[in-house]
Amino acid sequence: MQQDRVHVRLLIIAGVAFLWMGAVFGRLTYLQLYRHSEYLSRAMRQQQRTIEITPERGTIFDRNGKPLAMSIPVDSAFAVPSEIADENLAARLLSGVINKPQEEIEARFESSRSFAWIARKLPPEKADAISKLNLKGIYLQKENQRFYPKRELAAHVLGFVDVDEKGLSGIERELDSEIRGKSERIVVMADAKQRWFDGGEAKRERGASVVLTLDEKIQYIAERELATAMAKTRSLAGTVIVMNPNTGEILALANWPKFNPNKAGDSPSESWMNRAVSAIYEPGSTFKLITLAAALDQGITRPDEVFDCENGAVYISGHRIRDHKPFGLLTVSDILAKSSDVGAIKIALRLGAPRFYDYVRAFGFGSLTGVELPYESRGRVEPLDWKPVSTAAISMGQEVGVTPMQLVTAVSAIANGGLLYKPHVIAQLRRDEKVLPAEDALATAEPRRVIRAETAATLRQLMEGVVLYGTGPAAHLDGWTSAGKTGSAQKIDPSTGRYSPTQFFASFTGFAPINNPAVTILVSLDSPVGQHEGGQVAAPLFKRIAEQVLAYLNVSRDVPLNPKLIETAYMKRAAEDPSALEESSSVDFSGQPDPPPAASQIAKADAREQAVSTKPVLTVAVDQGGDIEVPDFSGKTMRDVTDIVLRLGLDPVLVGSNLATEQSPAPGAKVRHGARITVQFGTPLEKKSKPHPGIRN
Repeated sequence: MQQDRVHVRLLIIAGVAFLWMGAVFGRLTYLQLYRHSEYLSRAMRQQQRTIEITPERGTIFDRNGKPLAMSIPVDSAFAVPSEIADENLAARLLSGVINKPQEEIEARFESSRSFAWIARKLPPEKADAISKLNLKGIYLQKENQRFYPKRELAAHVLGFVDVDEKGLSGIERELDSEIRGKSERIVVMADAKQRWFDGGEAKRERGASVVLTLDEKIQYIAERELATAMAKTRSLAGTVIVMNPNTGEILALANWPKFNPNKAGDSPSESWMNRAVSAIYEPGSTFKLITLAAALDQGITRPDEVFDCENGAVYISGHRIRDHKPFGLLTVSDILAKSSDVGAIKIALRLGAPRFYDYVRAFGFGSLTGVELPYESRGRVEPLDWKPVSTAAISMGQEVGVTPMQLVTAVSAIANGGLLYKPHVIAQLRRDEKVLPAEDALATAEPRRVIRAETAATLRQLMEGVVLYGTGPAAHLDGWTSAGKTGSAQKIDPSTGRYSPTQFFASFTGFAPINNPAVTILVSLDSPVGQHEGGQVAAPLFKRIAEQVLAYLNVSRDVPLNPKLIETAYMKRAAEDPSALEESSSVDFSGQPDPPPAASQIAKADAREQAVSTKPVLTVAVDQGGDIEVPDFSGKTMRDVTDIVLRLGLDPVLVGSNLATEQSPAPGAKVRHGARITVQFGTPLEKKSKPHPGIRN
């Protein structure tokens, strides 16, 4: 009996255990089969967060491999509000670090209980300060931030990005899909104690890198000289473009006003505008190049043909058009050199509107150039229904709107022999050190002939006349031939709809050297104050840029150097430091012309010796007490010297050709930022001979 009771009890216990196990297994089966997804997602929400961070964009380089835009790792702060014990305290502490209102931070906490960004892409000191607060529920995460190491340099070409690294302007926008890597999702996990740690990250695919046609040094020269001209002329805006006319490569593109792409939001949006491709203006007299190109190419005139410019006035369909000066009889060469409106009008009327229109369009006006920059304008060319007065106006650059990029491209066609190249700023796309095949949009198109080579050669001679005896003598270069055309275009007064008598676009477009052009340079200044003609304010800017760029590119000189250059450099140095006269020494400038008499008169201490050896004098300046030590340039090329001098923030004055033989100030001298460094180039002597008695060492 007792044994039966034991069996019963065992059966009861076994039954209860069986039922309990059945219930447990049933529950587990239910949870695994029917509630698995729900509980898994709840666990994942409790244990991990998936954060999408900005991708790593490819680097943008200049043509020599110098980085102009790159991505760097920075910290961003985020919150898990459900973990924050005292949101009010946390918001108050964070507010003092990131300089945001406490209410704004509390609103972010309320927006989501699982994840909220607090501050993106923090400076290192702020990220460190947040870390030291040691607030529960506040974390730091690495992101990528775009950084422009040269600040404003080439800003309008590079463009900038938003906080999510999306390109908004420039190359950053134009090639955003190539430069931008794939978005990265970071998994951040929590342990049993709710301590957060990086649980790994998806494989990062970096965007393609871009190699530009820009040269960092040439870009710096263009921007520095444009800034100087803007300060001197007090213009509203300005543009400089330096192009290789034989390829269409853009070597430099500068605009004013400028901005820092690292802090684009700190500058007015007007400064973001890339005027080189977006600004439309009436070109004025620079458009006479197109008028003469069409007429000469069609054979309806010749350079020595004489036109009656009617003492500076002509009537077209009842409209009286006056010249800027009362000219009488002028040859076609003189019409361009002296920029006669009446002469250009008569040539255009002989050509006829249909043929003129065809050449205007053939040179690319009224069409996109195709340069790889966003927001490019087509300009403005009216459909071919021109009345005689319109033909007359267009012949002298009115009633037609162009962009600086269109004009420099057209002038480059004249420089290179009649071929119109597509301008481009992109040389290569690279990924993982491999050059990517160019897509149709990036491929360099074959050049298109717009005028005969003979026509281009004639035009180059006529454009040289502008510099030699016309409106552009200020564009005459020391050591190289140059050619170009001035422009002084009246702006439309918005209040009256008529041409303003005081507001002008002053411009100069030209190239050098003439027979083998290495660069085409366009300069445009919007509304200079005081002197406003292209020959007065734009041509000197062309000269300053061209001389430095040609020296940097080591382009051979094709005319004798002006000996006054050395005298001028000497006088400037002496004016800055009169004691330098006593420290001066005579140096043999191999292969250079004898100086003018004035040079000998200035160097009074060497008067007797100059009578024997009439060689130029190079000033040896005394120490200026600055903090920049002058290097020894002996034996270096013009390009190397220019590179070093510009990098040090000094002003180069280069004389002669070949290798550096003499310099002033001497090596080791201390100078101030912006000081002039005069370097003489020539053929170094293999063995230094005994100096002439009149030469002091």
